[in-house]
Amino acid sequence: MDFYRKEIEVDSEPAYLEILDTAGTEQFASMRDLYIKNGRGFLVVFSLTSWQSFLDIRTIREQILRVKGTDNVPICLIGNKCDASLQRQVTPDDALALAQTWSCPYIETSAKLAINVNDTFAEIVREINSKMKTKKIKKEKKEIS
Repeated sequence: MDFYRKEIEVDSEPAYLEILDTAGTEQFASMRDLYIKNGRGFLVVFSLTSWQSFLDIRTIREQILRVKGTDNVPICLIGNKCDASLQRQVTPDDALALAQTWSCPYIETSAKLAINVNDTFAEIVREINSKMKTKKIKKEKKEIS
């Protein structure tokens, strides 16, 4: 498990990210609920070269929703290794269909070639901001009623 801090600009505003990369490891499963509880947004990443990893991410999302106690969680679906097209096992249509089911953005990346990596962080910040605005509006409507 690796921890990073990153500062980026999203839509002309600074954003400060604390990134926990679990790399799908189970050795820290006991701590994962705590990290999920404190997390505000999640990049759910699978390998485009592994159908199994595409299947496994469903369990990860279910865990996130369970720990957060809501299905209104900022999530971006990320297909990594877009540079390895010859080994590709997950089609864009499969990934887009899942993203549509989850009502979240889908981005293909290559960590190796740094393709769309910064875009994923910008997109999760937008998702977090969007969900927070929606939550704030709902709260204000309740207070008015």
